[in-house]
Amino acid sequence: MLWGAFSFVFVGLAFAGDVTVREVWTRASVPGQKVAGVYFDIESSADARLVGVQAALSDAAEIHLMRMEDGVMRMRSVSEVELPAGQTVRFKPGGYHVMLFDLRRPLQAGEQFPLELLVEDANGHRSQLAVSVGVRNLDGSEVRQGHH
Repeated sequence: MLWGAFSFVFVGLAFAGDVTVREVWTRASVPGQKVAGVYFDIESSADARLVGVQAALSDAAEIHLMRMEDGVMRMRSVSEVELPAGQTVRFKPGGYHVMLFDLRRPLQAGEQFPLELLVEDANGHRSQLAVSVGVRNLDGSEVRQGHH
């Protein structure tokens, strides 16, 4: 796996050139579960495209879109997602998301793991963004820190 020279890693937040990624999360998984969806908000200050994803803890990662077609919710792989200048594109349940396939181990609530996003600008230059994915509870709620 290659880590781009323009990447900066923050917990749940990353910058590479003109692109900002916020609120990167997934749900915890159960033993034997081999897939997971990853969600986040991404914004570019100039027109760009998200053209690839990669995660070290899965054998494959793809950009997917879920939407209603003829009264049926359908999911399909997409090769890229347009990032119009100044607009936040939401990767969320029921819409765009990243699918991780063949997870190498269960995801535990409260942990974090790296994910790489490949972004291409309008001139065809590509940058890799390394982001940290926070693992939420099975129901998607945030993990509460500490005990009362």
